[in-house]
Amino acid sequence: MTSVASNSNSAPSELGTVAPADAAFPADAVNTVVHRLRRTFDTGRTGSARWRERQLDALSRLLSENEKEIQAALATDLGRPAADAWLADIAAVHLEIKTARRNLKKWMSETKVRLPLSQLPGVGRIRREPLGVVLIIGPWNYPFYLTLGPLVGALAAGNCAVIKPSEYAAASSALLAQLVPRYMDADAVEVVEGSVPETAAVIDQRVDHIFFTGSPAVGQRIMAAAAPHLTPVTLELGGKSPVIVTADADIEVAARRIIWAKLMNSGQTCIAPDYVLVAKSIAPALINAMTDTLARFRPGPDTALPILDRRQFDRVVALLANHGGTVVSGGGVDESAATIEPTIILDPSVTAPVMQEEIFGPVLPVIPVDTLDHAIDFIRAREKPLAVYLFSPSRRVANRVIAETSSGGVVVNHIGLHCMAPNLPFGGVGNSGMGSYHGRWGFETFSHRKSLVSTKTRPDLPILYPPVTALKERILRLFF
Repeated sequence: MTSVASNSNSAPSELGTVAPADAAFPADAVNTVVHRLRRTFDTGRTGSARWRERQLDALSRLLSENEKEIQAALATDLGRPAADAWLADIAAVHLEIKTARRNLKKWMSETKVRLPLSQLPGVGRIRREPLGVVLIIGPWNYPFYLTLGPLVGALAAGNCAVIKPSEYAAASSALLAQLVPRYMDADAVEVVEGSVPETAAVIDQRVDHIFFTGSPAVGQRIMAAAAPHLTPVTLELGGKSPVIVTADADIEVAARRIIWAKLMNSGQTCIAPDYVLVAKSIAPALINAMTDTLARFRPGPDTALPILDRRQFDRVVALLANHGGTVVSGGGVDESAATIEPTIILDPSVTAPVMQEEIFGPVLPVIPVDTLDHAIDFIRAREKPLAVYLFSPSRRVANRVIAETSSGGVVVNHIGLHCMAPNLPFGGVGNSGMGSYHGRWGFETFSHRKSLVSTKTRPDLPILYPPVTALKERILRLFF
């Protein structure tokens, strides 16, 4: 869930690019790790409900007992305040664990299905089985939530897992490598630090599923690396998530919620609002409301927000050049501190890079539009985003936006809430991803649904066997 091409929040997983630091995990040891995990899986112990429950409980303890260490790592990597670290990277995973723990036995139970009349007295069932050894490739922007969140689904489904954290969040990666073997079954869950060679080496071991969070460009490389082994993939990608604000929207609430979401993690969030399409008649009022909200949310002389590193900083700064619009708030950058002020750009050129690339930073373009039709057409003319947001009191308008746009999810009158709801599937569509997770959807992603049919040896009607007569055919047609 990130920016495009080399602007990814998961750059360490960019197969074929250069890593920023020496590999932390010897590539020639990766095959040993995967083989050990596979031997563990083959014993069958990860399939029991008890093992799954213990691993989920251990993961919960890992988070609870090391909250300060996690917050410190996130402050080092991302400059994230402790409260934000707790909400976005710790509490969010706890919610996933609680949901899985509460529903695990129900999810594991076989499902009976009706068979066609021709197969009676047979009984049909669906059994959910773990896939085996799975690879989870985490990003840098939420290095605990977006790495351990998928792990919840993998463990609940009874899999062994290789965790590949982002080395661009080096402190978080190192802490994961330290904590996971202390709490989890060390023969079933392993952290592999490193970059391209380690990621490629794990994929080459023919793991049973790859779960990747990153950019569309890197997702293509992951798919290409998985293709020779026919390894299934789940791709949680990004895209330019738009916000539509209609003329009759509650402007003050819309401004607060848009700015709140945009400021989270300095805008380095996959589901952050990427640009706003606002009715022309209220565009000045919305701009004023968002500017006032920025002043309240970021009081004082220093309003700038930290960016991950120089590479990301330079990329976002480049988007502030030649945008063709008007900067109505912010726009300041600090080269030495690698910080950028929250910036609102009014009416940028739609061909400018700021409107072509996922921004992944504290920059928000605002484009006035004449009608809802124009807003919908604008969204439909571009790649399918991870989310579409709408601020409007009208159910009719909401139904139109839901029906006439394609996206991973839609939130009406708020931003990002679908991501924090474990009973909803979270994922993209088209360029913004494939597959989904959270709650039962994560359990299903990491499970194989095996079809079972049991029947009796008697009666064994001769009508099914050759030779086929006209009478037999007429009778069979009655049953099919």
